[in-house]
Amino acid sequence: MSHGVRHIISVVVAVILMVACEPKVPETYIQPDDMEDILYDFYVSKGMAQLPGFDSYQRDYRQDLYLNMILKKYHITRADFDSSLVYYYTRADKFVKINKNVQDRLADEALKYGATAGEVERFMSASQNGDTANIWTGDKSFFLMPYAPRNIYQFTQRADTAFRKGDSFMLAFNSTFLFQGGSKDAVACLAVRYENDSIASHVSHFSISGSTTLRLSPCDLKAKEIKGFVYLGKGYEQTSGLRLLFVNQIRLIRMRRSESAVQPKAGNLLTVPDTVRHPADSVRPRQRRLGERPMPQLAPAGPLLTR
Repeated sequence: MSHGVRHIISVVVAVILMVACEPKVPETYIQPDDMEDILYDFYVSKGMAQLPGFDSYQRDYRQDLYLNMILKKYHITRADFDSSLVYYYTRADKFVKINKNVQDRLADEALKYGATAGEVERFMSASQNGDTANIWTGDKSFFLMPYAPRNIYQFTQRADTAFRKGDSFMLAFNSTFLFQGGSKDAVACLAVRYENDSIASHVSHFSISGSTTLRLSPCDLKAKEIKGFVYLGKGYEQTSGLRLLFVNQIRLIRMRRSESAVQPKAGNLLTVPDTVRHPADSVRPRQRRLGERPMPQLAPAGPLLTR
């Protein structure tokens, strides 16, 4: 037997042993394939419960009703579901894979049941061209837990030749808190570094499930780098229960104003409006007028993100 053949056999045997030695999920917990199906149904039911025309009490009631129907469908109890979530909560590698599969299935179903490819691409694609474009190149979805290193998701995107002076930017995403107890405290940040190394940023706290939007107004400078993060804090109450934050439907929109728009003075950034949130269980807050918020000051060059 030649040396090359022996090497190939050794590699194959090593791969087989690695797969065989991979720890299995104990039978007392919901297995990965079943957990994927349950979470998929959970996301679908959450969307159904949030349809327009229902108040906060009705949405909560429908969500609880749908969850009970899902548990009955899979012949499991709420205790089984909660204990299994806690198990996967401590094994982030398994949970990341499950959640990725769920998000891929949701995108596929959107196409199957009537959404055009353009509609899906509008929110989920890696890049687009045009006056209004989703330039997000990061993960389609991710989850956070209030312990390092899984408590923060950071992103950096360099500007390309499609960027122009006067562009404005918007970071939007959907968030779902899965908490068994404790206070919820999450922070999102969007920051843009311009060609003269000045920085405009927008930071927002959020603590309820729903959609979050951060906006940066146009500037007569060309952006050269966009950074940001989503961070989940430990909150004010210490608890050992399940605490997860799912983030999906992430969009980083670059918007181009019309040529007739008034150009701002060089060196000044326009007022940053309040974060727009459309939570699943609260009344939409009133947006402030632009004049009610002070003009942001140009920051000196330096790192945008700190842990």
